[in-house]
Amino acid sequence: MILSLAPMEGVTGHVFRRVHADCFGSLDRYYTPFIAPPRVGCGFKGKVVRELDPAANAGLDVVPQLLTRNADEFVWAAELLEQMGYREVNLNLGCPSGTVVSKGKGSGFLRNPDELEAFLADACERSPLPVSVKTRLGLERDDEYERILEAYCRLPLAELIVHPRVQRDGYEGVPRREAYGKTLEAAPFPVAYNGDVFTVGDMDELLAAYPLTRHVMLGRGVLMNPALPRVLCGGEALAAPELRRFHDELYAAYVEEIGGNAVFRMKEWWSYAKRSFADPVAVWRLVRKAKRTGEYEKAADRIFETERLA
Repeated sequence: MILSLAPMEGVTGHVFRRVHADCFGSLDRYYTPFIAPPRVGCGFKGKVVRELDPAANAGLDVVPQLLTRNADEFVWAAELLEQMGYREVNLNLGCPSGTVVSKGKGSGFLRNPDELEAFLADACERSPLPVSVKTRLGLERDDEYERILEAYCRLPLAELIVHPRVQRDGYEGVPRREAYGKTLEAAPFPVAYNGDVFTVGDMDELLAAYPLTRHVMLGRGVLMNPALPRVLCGGEALAAPELRRFHDELYAAYVEEIGGNAVFRMKEWWSYAKRSFADPVAVWRLVRKAKRTGEYEKAADRIFETERLA
């Protein structure tokens, strides 16, 4: 079974990947939060350079994810990534953000299956790297996926990662795993599952229904419980001392990279990690008002001193 970490904008970047691997062991694969390709002839710039730096990702199997509907820029970015040593590139067709969708990117690209198929046929033919896709079922209705899946099955994809919700769902409601099952049956390429695997029970239920599952992408579950991949493999439950160590190393790494803005990045993590505790409301109350590093550090100390794990 392949366990991978989902791309989550602002949360699962190179700092999180490295610290999590150091504290809990590396996952089989990691996907970068989506990256906009540079214009043809230009290089990656700014924070993207740090995200893709091979030194920052050394020892980890990392797959860059691109967000675009321009085939020339997709292929150009794939060429740059190949030069950096990457072995696969992923197209984001799952982001439900309204600003992304309004530009016809992310899950917004699913509105035009014919255009999407032409894009992917061109990209797969010209890309020097194998092309995988992370997809939703459509924008508003599950039945949109029938036409979308037909298009995927005509393409030489390296893998299709299915998050069985539509864009309108966001992350609410229950994933429609039946669509994932249909993909397993129909696809001539490897298929992966993503969506609401938070516990061993969730994984057992998935595998009981779809025993051919070979790759599960974990997202919010790892943020809520950083020991989840270990637990899913039969290992020990999360312990308070190791969560404290993970927190401290993650915070220190963010401070080193972005200074005082580390407080806001850590609050993003706490919005999920609070659920590791028996009283997530109390945990969030302690941390949510912190704005400066000193305030934040006192709040974090109090959490680990007074709150117990779930």
